[in-house]
Amino acid sequence: MTSTAAALLARATKSRRPIFVALAVILLLRSRLLTLPKDVVRNLRRVAYGPPLSQDEMVQVLQQVYLDGPDGTKTLLVPYRDRVSEVTIKPYTPSQLADDAKNFPPVPPTHKPSLDKTFLHQLKAILRITFPSWYSKETLILILHSFFLVSRTVLSVGVARLDGRIVRDLVSADGKGFLKGLGLWFLLAIPSTYTNTMLHHLQAKLSLRLRTRLNRYTNDLYLSSAPDLRYYRVSTEGGLDGVDQYITADVASFCDAVAAIYGNVMKPSLDLVLFTTQLSRTLGVRGTILLFLNYYATAKILRAVTPAFGRLAAVEARLEGEYRAGMGRVGRESEEVAFYNGGPRERDILWRAYLRLIKHINSIYKIRIAYEWTEDYVIKYLWSAAGYALIAVPVLLTRRRNVGIQTGVNVKINDEVANRTETYISSRRLLLSLADAGGRVMYAQKDLLELAGLTTRIYTLLSTLHNLSPLPKPAPSQDTVELSHVDIAVPSSASTSSSAATVLVKDLSLALKSGEHLMITGSNGVGKTAVARVLAGLWAPWKEDEDELSVGKVSGGGNEKGGAVKRPEGKKGVFVVPQRSYMVAGTLLDQIIYPDSYEQFKQSGRTLQELMEILTASNLAYLPAREGGWHTRKEWRDVLSGGEKQRMGLARVFYHKPKFAILDECTSAVSSDVEGRMYEHAKSLGITLITISLRPSLMRYHNQLLTINGDGVGSWTLTKVGGAEERMGLDREIITLEEKLADVEGWEKRVKELTKALSVQEA
Repeated sequence: MTSTAAALLARATKSRRPIFVALAVILLLRSRLLTLPKDVVRNLRRVAYGPPLSQDEMVQVLQQVYLDGPDGTKTLLVPYRDRVSEVTIKPYTPSQLADDAKNFPPVPPTHKPSLDKTFLHQLKAILRITFPSWYSKETLILILHSFFLVSRTVLSVGVARLDGRIVRDLVSADGKGFLKGLGLWFLLAIPSTYTNTMLHHLQAKLSLRLRTRLNRYTNDLYLSSAPDLRYYRVSTEGGLDGVDQYITADVASFCDAVAAIYGNVMKPSLDLVLFTTQLSRTLGVRGTILLFLNYYATAKILRAVTPAFGRLAAVEARLEGEYRAGMGRVGRESEEVAFYNGGPRERDILWRAYLRLIKHINSIYKIRIAYEWTEDYVIKYLWSAAGYALIAVPVLLTRRRNVGIQTGVNVKINDEVANRTETYISSRRLLLSLADAGGRVMYAQKDLLELAGLTTRIYTLLSTLHNLSPLPKPAPSQDTVELSHVDIAVPSSASTSSSAATVLVKDLSLALKSGEHLMITGSNGVGKTAVARVLAGLWAPWKEDEDELSVGKVSGGGNEKGGAVKRPEGKKGVFVVPQRSYMVAGTLLDQIIYPDSYEQFKQSGRTLQELMEILTASNLAYLPAREGGWHTRKEWRDVLSGGEKQRMGLARVFYHKPKFAILDECTSAVSSDVEGRMYEHAKSLGITLITISLRPSLMRYHNQLLTINGDGVGSWTLTKVGGAEERMGLDREIITLEEKLADVEGWEKRVKELTKALSVQEA
């Protein structure tokens, strides 16, 4: 082949190469080579987690929420894409919570957040919760975090020495050594960057784990069942307002501060020790002494100008809670506010709360100006100037200034300059890192003060919840509700003196057997609902000891001063339906079975057909079709009307079928005909009714009538409906009305005389 032919063939082959490449790419895209890895991953996921759930199965999972374990654990079902992740949680038992109460004595009212023994005690008590053992996951994360903190410090020393070596080789014009040092620089960058990334990751992970622990503990303590009922009593008896702010924002801020303070204190402290050790080898005795004098002077200056950041942080959190509570109030009561057209008024209230918060934050900013100016000046510039002086000590005082060729020693000027340059660069790098570490130690003091404020708030929450004494449990009874010489009073102020208590009912005694329905009536504010609270176990009978009022300190067995309460236990014993119906977050099915869960509903063997019969008896049979089925999730508080919510409350009574049902004005928004049918249905289910109402039409569904007089001395009357006492009372009322009617003619005559007199005056 000639050279011309070879050239033409090479040119033709070269021109066809893009065509071949494009064809190969098309074939690759159409093949399964690219989708094969995805298929492998999908098959592995199917083997590991099982097949994906159908839409109906996913609806069941969303409805079920969790599974109860045989050992008291709960397995949360968390939907993720087309599968479900299971998270096992072991709630704290009442005995565990009771054992922890000794770690949370009450906070003195005069306590101010600061770095003292009280702060250490409070922090230790909380850390017992977040770090339950030495082998917990939180401890493991902390150990890993510590390892990377130490690694980062060691790597910083290595980087400083390598930096000096690179500059030495550059000054000495050692190209081979310079390239070798540059290669080591890139190799050292790999563990350094990985260490920094892991430090941020582990700090965030630790904060999240601490928040999970603390939230779980706080929720188990706060949402306690009878007889504690801490969520019901913490604001009234404990005097703690804005609990939602404590449990949400304050817990999150505290955990972030704890996770950050560990790294902010340990890392710079370790840097100070290691960097000082390394520098002391170069600076000598004089330089080391001057270095420690620099530490002392810096600490004294910053301590003198540091404001009370702990108190400022605590006040800021409190004001933030007030503003947040105001916004929540408007959201909860939006309809009532709208009826009154109270938007402008609520805006003024919220704006005033916001301005108080902003004014406080601005005052903190102003305080920080002087502090941060002093801090930056001392740490950045004073330390840098001190650094130059310290680095100059070995050169100006401990080493010869004149450098030349020494007799008998083969040392060149360039080598001496290079060595000095290496020492200077390494020392300056270490000193800059040391200045940064010292600055972060000083900054940590401010962080510690803010942590002290957050610690005080979290400790106050836990201490208040722990120190709420449990309410007395009523004495158990099979088929009887009994009050024996019970006094009912409510404190009219925060004081606990008997003079500050309003007596509602005095020496109340009644015994109600199954089938004996009771109606409680009386004018507004006389204490009808207070009787329901005592029967439900929310209030204890009033006990008067000399000059002190004690609420919730009476045993349920029959204290002579406080009276005795007997009732069947559990929601199958006494079930209370308040006037303002509560709609739980969940599905339409959840509204009927509340407070039972879906798993309890399944275990009970009840069916949707039974629920439909219950809705029919409550005149709500249209709801499943109207709202989209049993598993529809909506904001039922806004979706259902007032009458529908009250009928839903009766539907819960029909579902649970308690022995006694206390109905507290719970049919005020229901028509009389529907109300009558629901009362008859409840009685047909064998439920004994205790009704609190002012409607005379409901009297026919009851056997006894308790009238609270509201005369200020707590008097009351108990009569049988249809009995002799009731007839005598009605006869007396008829006689009184007839006497008044007899005077009607005289009143009409007097009206005519007054009208005539007014007409004469106008003329």
